Amino acid sequence: MSKNSVSEIAINRMTLSAWTVKSLVFQFLLTAAAVVLPSVAHLAGAPVRLLLPMHWPVILAAVVYGWRGGALVGAVSPIASYAISGYPLPMILPSMIAELFTYGLVIGLLRERLRLNSYLSVAIGLLTGRIVFIITAIVTGGAIINSTYLTAAMLPGLAAAICQLALLPFVAQWWVSKSK
Repeated sequence: MSKNSVSEIAINRMTLSAWTVKSLVFQFLLTAAAVVLPSVAHLAGAPVRLLLPMHWPVILAAVVYGWRGGALVGAVSPIASYAISGYPLPMILPSMIAELFTYGLVIGLLRERLRLNSYLSVAIGLLTGRIVFIITAIVTGGAIINSTYLTAAMLPGLAAAICQLALLPFVAQWWVSKSK
């Protein structure tokens, strides 16, 4: 393969490689952000269910680093957060791991494999992740699924989801274009 062919492949990528040293460092930093942001929000008394602070870095990792980076940050973040801070609570931890892993996997796959635009990838990924959250909560019995719980757990996050959909693809596009 000629030098020009390699350059063309790199230019046509919609995401960055997940396995370079630089990418792994940034994925570690995104994981750290996903651990620190909820802790800061809890300490400040901020409405965590409204802000969804752990979700932002995971979604950004998926859009920037594809399914590998997104799934890695999505799976590791809630586990690391629980180990350090005790949050998310044990009854919701399996659902959060499944949800965030799904965000990273689905958004990244839609971006990398199907080459969908960032906005559509994030929208589909958010919907899929929330469905996986509910299914996991039902299967594990970690949360009592009823209309009161669903209202308390799901509806407040709609504002954050809309902001994530509006902002994160823009940030990711800037990040990827600056890194090429």
